[in-house]
Amino acid sequence: MKALITGITGFAGSHLAEYLLEHQPQVEIFGTRRWRSPMENIAHIEDKLELVETDLTDYNSVYRMLDQTRPDAIFHLAAQSFVPTSWNAPAATLDINVLGQTHLFEAVRALSLDPTIQIACSSEEYGLVLPDETPIKETNPLRPLSTYAVSKIAQDYLGYQYFQSYGIKAIRTRGFNHTGPRRGEVFVTSNFAKQLARIKAGLDEPIIRVGNLESVRDFTDVRDMVRAYWLAVNRAKPGEVYNIATGNGIVIQDLLNRLIELTDVDVKIEQDPERMRPSDVEILIGDSSKFRADTGWEPEIPFDKTLSDIVDYWRERVAAGN
Repeated sequence: MKALITGITGFAGSHLAEYLLEHQPQVEIFGTRRWRSPMENIAHIEDKLELVETDLTDYNSVYRMLDQTRPDAIFHLAAQSFVPTSWNAPAATLDINVLGQTHLFEAVRALSLDPTIQIACSSEEYGLVLPDETPIKETNPLRPLSTYAVSKIAQDYLGYQYFQSYGIKAIRTRGFNHTGPRRGEVFVTSNFAKQLARIKAGLDEPIIRVGNLESVRDFTDVRDMVRAYWLAVNRAKPGEVYNIATGNGIVIQDLLNRLIELTDVDVKIEQDPERMRPSDVEILIGDSSKFRADTGWEPEIPFDKTLSDIVDYWRERVAAGN
């Protein structure tokens, strides 16, 4: 079996590659990268992968890549995935996320390939969730509150449309928040952990700067999330949409408190206006019963283990001068 991971150098992509190497050794792994992609997430496994220089916003580049790799499964993870960036660069977010996926589908059609394609959609699509709508089912209304969310709805519905119109075996996974080691420092768990690690090391004053601490999120460990992606390709039903979530929410203030306990530092908490969003999704707790029923997936890694691993990761990074 040949598997293609778009965005293999990123957070989830690198963990998925690790999962396949360890648990699915029969799979030949290909990954897309851009010339400017940081390689540190896959440096330890790069010699076990086949990397192909690809620009998803260039159809000819995508066509050549697929003609070269001819995968049996595609995990489409490459995206502009940071919500605040989508307010600063809405056109680029739509270009990368929507046009990139369209090129992927059109090249699959042009080459008469027949892979199963997992599309990494997002819980951000639900947006404005009402208090009586949790845990959120796939049938919940989509009320996006960012350009990123709009781009993910477009990716989601393109998957549905191409399945209905052309038989493309697209499986749409609406992943709720996922985190773990190697999560980018702009994302909340890593951002807090890095700030605390620097304070613990005496590099910064004992002040942690935060945005909205009142929102509620449902966090899955990234290693459980990428295992879900594998099960999606192998057991889920093409054309369907699935939530992937634990069903447990945590208030961001409580998340911060647990990280402070793990790092054992005394800090002052200050709200940073630059970290506040124009509109924030207040609560995201997912109902993943449909996905569990179709694939047998269950989250296995306790959240305290996830947080501990993130803290250890940033302690090592800070100690190394990063």
